[in-house]
Amino acid sequence: MSERLADNIVEIIRSERLGHGDALASSRDLARRFGVTTPTVREALRRLEATGVVEFRHGSGTYVGPGIGRRLMANPHLPRSTRASVLELVEARLVLEPAVAAAAANVRMAEAVRELESAAANALHPPEESLRRSVHFHVALAAASGNSLLREAVEALLQVRARDQVEIRHRYNDRARDHAEHLEILDAVRDGDAAAAERLTRTHLVAIREAVLAADFPVEEEPENDGGADGDNDRDSPAASEAPATPDTSATLQEGAQQ
Repeated sequence: MSERLADNIVEIIRSERLGHGDALASSRDLARRFGVTTPTVREALRRLEATGVVEFRHGSGTYVGPGIGRRLMANPHLPRSTRASVLELVEARLVLEPAVAAAAANVRMAEAVRELESAAANALHPPEESLRRSVHFHVALAAASGNSLLREAVEALLQVRARDQVEIRHRYNDRARDHAEHLEILDAVRDGDAAAAERLTRTHLVAIREAVLAADFPVEEEPENDGGADGDNDRDSPAASEAPATPDTSATLQEGAQQ
């Protein structure tokens, strides 16, 4: 019942053309509309909250979340980040994002550029706090290209590797430098200088890669295998399971760790 009701609520969001941040009807109103109990509506909303389709604001109500248009979802049970996994994310971003920045400078969608200006300041906030900010700078940069698929591609890349993205923020932790580099990219986009936007974005990501390469990461220990059926038991020991908390990936990109 709750799954079908969740689908019906999503249909309301789409048919009424609601977007991220728009308020939904109250649980009581939705219950009357669908002829179900209020607890059933709340269960359906909790399902939608888990995927970022809606978000609850204490004392205010339920609102459309950033995940309403998301096509890919992060696996919350991925293993903890390693140097290799973080570098893999940086290398993927190096392939994609410089060209996206050039496209943004060529097109310069006015509303998206304003959002980019707002997002630039997010680099000044600590990693955990930035995860609750409204928009990720590099997602906003892709949006300025006017190509919704490029925006989705960058957002999906950062969303499905949210844990690695948070590690990037911890390793590249000079907030003032990060902010200054974002402002340089922003200026190039505003000036319509595609070559500079591409070059500055590449330089920014190369600096991140160098910081990751120089950073210390926990040594990945191979579990002991004594040949018995319980050879992997060390994986479940308290010491082996101490990993950084998984970020709330349902919110990460409204949010997004900024580099």
